[in-house]
Amino acid sequence: MDTSIVIAILIVAVAILVICAGVKVVPQSETRVVERLGRFHSVLSPGLNIIVPFIDKPKVVYTRRIETAVNGRQIVRMTATSAIDLREQVYDFPSQQVITRDNVTTEINALLYFQIVDPKKAVYEIDNLPNAIEKLTQTSLRNVIGELELDETLTSRDTINSKLQGILDDATNKWGVKVNRVELQDITPPQSVRIAMEKQMQAERNRRAEILNAEGEKQSLILRSEGEKMSRINQAEALKQSQILKAEGESRAKIQLAEAEAEAIRRVAEAVQATQTDPATYLLAQKYIETLKEMTTGKDNKTVYIPYEASSVLSSIGSIKNLFGKQ
Repeated sequence: MDTSIVIAILIVAVAILVICAGVKVVPQSETRVVERLGRFHSVLSPGLNIIVPFIDKPKVVYTRRIETAVNGRQIVRMTATSAIDLREQVYDFPSQQVITRDNVTTEINALLYFQIVDPKKAVYEIDNLPNAIEKLTQTSLRNVIGELELDETLTSRDTINSKLQGILDDATNKWGVKVNRVELQDITPPQSVRIAMEKQMQAERNRRAEILNAEGEKQSLILRSEGEKMSRINQAEALKQSQILKAEGESRAKIQLAEAEAEAIRRVAEAVQATQTDPATYLLAQKYIETLKEMTTGKDNKTVYIPYEASSVLSSIGSIKNLFGKQ
């Protein structure tokens, strides 16, 4: 009785063991590559899967995992597992020294984002996929940086990222891997180069400041000269307007004086005509008397000689006397 119970328990245990070996539950976003008697058989999909116990076996692959030690240092470990993660993964590679085209040694560390799209190729086309991706990234980064100078390396991260992404994607395509993007985290030149770059940047800032000051002085001189120019133009315009107004005033004064003289002559002519005297003779005699008055005016004694022709003019003085007498 006891023997039959033991045998039954053994049978149940073996059955449970067989069932557990034949039933595989695959989590979402994961898969397994199953081999039957050492040959590829199938790729398990997420969910419940049935395999032949002890004949079908999941293929063991390597995964890369980063662990933090007690002292805070990160350690990269390679572990063996049958699970293949189909999600996008990121590899943070440690800093490596690369040499630029101008022979400057610098340290660069990169991030790689990739995804396994063909589990069969990822298992059978490469022995250790994480290690192969790491080494390929490092060598490709050296090749790309070696074609650039230090200044181009520091200012062309997007170009380097795109170029690396294209190179790695082409190289890993046969491994069933899709490289989505590559990001350079830190680019650290040597200490001497950083000091020289800081001095260069300071000199560039000083140069720009001097240029800005010179531009400011130039604009100030231009504005000042423009102001002086406009001031002179305004003064010239004011002088011009003043002279024009003065000329117009003198012209109007002469016109009014001429009109007044014309009116005076008209009235005198009317009065002279009343006395039957020649107006021209009268006016000539009047001007002659005024001229003689000016000639004899002064402190010094003067001798005035009257030409003979003036006697005819002086003869009109009597007629003037008669004119005023009648008036």
